[in-house]
Parts: sequence; structure tokens; C-alpha cells
Amino acid sequence: MQKPLCGLSLLLGGLILTHCAALADEASAAGDTRADPALIQFIQSVVDTNPRVQAARAALDASGAYRDAASRPLYNPELSLDAENSDTDTRSIGISQTLDLAGKRKARTAVAESDRMVVEAEYLTARWSVTVDLLDGLAQHQTGLERESLAEARRALMDDFATLAKRRFDAGDLNQVEFSLATLAFLDARIQKATVGAALAEARQAVRNLTPRSSPEQWPALPIQMPSLPQGATNPQSLVLALPEVLAARRQVETANAVVNLRKRERRPDPTISLAGGRESGANLVGLNLTIPIFVRNRFNYEVTAAIAERSQAQQVSDDVMQRAYARLTSAAERYELSRGAWGDWQQTGQSSLTNQTEQLQKLWQAGELSTTDYLVQLRQTLDVQESALDLRQTLWRAWFEWLWASGQVDAWLGQGALR
Repeated sequence: MQKPLCGLSLLLGGLILTHCAALADEASAAGDTRADPALIQFIQSVVDTNPRVQAARAALDASGAYRDAASRPLYNPELSLDAENSDTDTRSIGISQTLDLAGKRKARTAVAESDRMVVEAEYLTARWSVTVDLLDGLAQHQTGLERESLAEARRALMDDFATLAKRRFDAGDLNQVEFSLATLAFLDARIQKATVGAALAEARQAVRNLTPRSSPEQWPALPIQMPSLPQGATNPQSLVLALPEVLAARRQVETANAVVNLRKRERRPDPTISLAGGRESGANLVGLNLTIPIFVRNRFNYEVTAAIAERSQAQQVSDDVMQRAYARLTSAAERYELSRGAWGDWQQTGQSSLTNQTEQLQKLWQAGELSTTDYLVQLRQTLDVQESALDLRQTLWRAWFEWLWASGQVDAWLGQGALR
């Protein structure tokens, strides 16, 4: 009696429905754009302790200190003492102060404040970068786990198939070529399982790069059902203008403009007023002195010219960043909608079709109506479709993460503030 391959449908059906049985209703999922609380907590703990984020935070703190330093007075008073013993004994004490009549202090403060805002945008970029890297790593890991399960199912199926093929070969129902083909299919399944295991280890490394002290058992699962993109609820222009890379580029322009103002003010000389008092041969002395530097040999014109050119450069870079941000937002939305539509089609028709296909294949082969070669070809195609479905879901996740970044909704989806 032939040994039936009854585990085929159960194995594949279990893999297909492992993460899909508990899916929420489409409408309710589309209305809730917030990530799972466990995922939010995990990501926040990883991002807050990440060295890259902490380094960006330290840079932000330093920029705040530089801004405070630039806001302090530019010149300190100077104290002078003078004593002379000659025909007349002279003793005097004086104090001098250079006056910032050109407003250099105000211009320096504006430059430092613009620099601080640039660093603030870079800090937000660092947080988002680590967040998206972590989400992408979790997507790779979760897909890798299911690929490993699928590879184990393939190996078990081919093991049963090879065993049954051996019995039929011994009974004379299969020729040598078909028996060898079954053996090779089993060996190929084992090779694929080892390859998938290596890929899973690589996916785990991507997560461990960001959270080396946590184990895979502690990593949260990503949602299967993804929300639809908001339609008309937000203004694309406002989304792009709020992106950290766009903010950084625009604030670079503000910094360059502040530097131009500073360089122009540095061309204006600052006078120094000195007041001295003392005694000379018993007589009281009072002196008032005014000195003004004369910018004759160097009028500092080229510094202004260079600053204006750098401002033009910053403006062009800002325009380019904004242009690419618009394109990225549009493309991210298109990719996400395409992936989400394909995933919805797979859930509605692909899963049931796959299960029915595997059941029909095993019945036809066991009844002798399907050759071993045709059976293996079609079975492999069936398994490859399941792998393609896993690839599609990972593509859907990545498209969602890309849209979150391109639209500036990373923090909104995770329900957390930008600056911490």
C-alpha cells in the first residue's frame, strides 16, 4: 500500500495561515494607523539607547552650548596699570572697552542658532534612521523565520516523497531516472534549508547590530494587516517641508544667510574707548582715549564674496533636497499601494488556490495520473509561490517603512515625540 502524502496540505496550509488567521477587519485596520504597543515600546527602548542616536543627542547639546556662548558679549573690558619713576613720578590706572557697534554679537548668535537648528534636524534624522533600520531588520527576521519553516516543510515533504519513491522503485512502479530525480529533490531541499538558515542568521545580525543584548525571542512581531494611506487628509507640501532632511537643508540656507550678515558686519570697525586716571608730580590726571581700527590694507571683501557664494550653494542644495523629497514621497506611496493591493489579492485568492493545488497534485501522483517529473515541477512551483508570498509581504513592510520616512510619519505611527 502506498504511503499517502497527507502531511503536504497540512504543512503548507499551516504555514500559509500561521500569521493570517487573526487578521483584523480591513476597515478597522485602515482606521488605526498606530503600531502595536509592544512594538512601540521595543523600538523606543532600542532607539533611546542606540550609540548613534546618543552621539547625535550629544551634538545637539553641544550646539546649544555654542549658541549660548555666541550670545555672550564679544569683547571684555581691559584693565591697565602704569607706573613711571623719573624726573616726575607717574601713577595711573585705566580701563578700556571695545564697543560692538556693528552688531557682530547679534550676527554671531544668529549663526549659532541656525547651526543648532541644523543639528536638531540631524538628530531627528538619526532617530528615524535607527528606527527604520530596526524595523527593516525585524521584517527580515520575521520573514526569515517563516522561510525557515517553509524550508523545513519542503525538506519533510521531499523526505516523505523520496521514501515513497524508494518503495515504488523497489516495487517496479518507478524507473531509475524517476527514483534518482526524487533523491536529488530531497538533497536539494536539504541544501535550501541550510541556505535559508544562513540567511536567517544574517537577518538576526541586522537586528543585533542595533540591540545586541536582546534575544530573538524578545523581538516583537510586525503587523500583517497594514493600513491604507490617508487620502486627502494631509498636504504633501506640508509633509515634505517637515521632513528632517528638508529642514536641515533649509536651515543650512538660513545659516549661510546669517554668515553673510556676519561677514558684512565684520567689515565695520569697532572703536575702543579708554578711561584712565592717576597722578603725575602730585597733580591729578584724567585721560580719555578713542581708537578706531582703519581697514585699509584688508577691507575683508573676499570673505563677504565667499559667504554669498556659499549661500547660493546652500540654496541650490536645499532646492535639490526638496525636489527629491517630493519624488520620494510620490514613489513611496505608489510602491506601498501596489504592494498592499497585491498582498490583498494573495490573501483573498492565492492562499486557498495554493492549498487546493497541493491537494490535487498529491492525489494525481498517488493515482499514477501524474509523472514524478511533472509532480516535482508543479510541487516546486507551488512552494515557490509561497516563498514569493513571503517576499511580497516583506516588500509591503519595507514600502510602508519607506512611506513613513518619506511622509514624516515615523513618530506618528510609533506614537512618540520627535525630540527626546
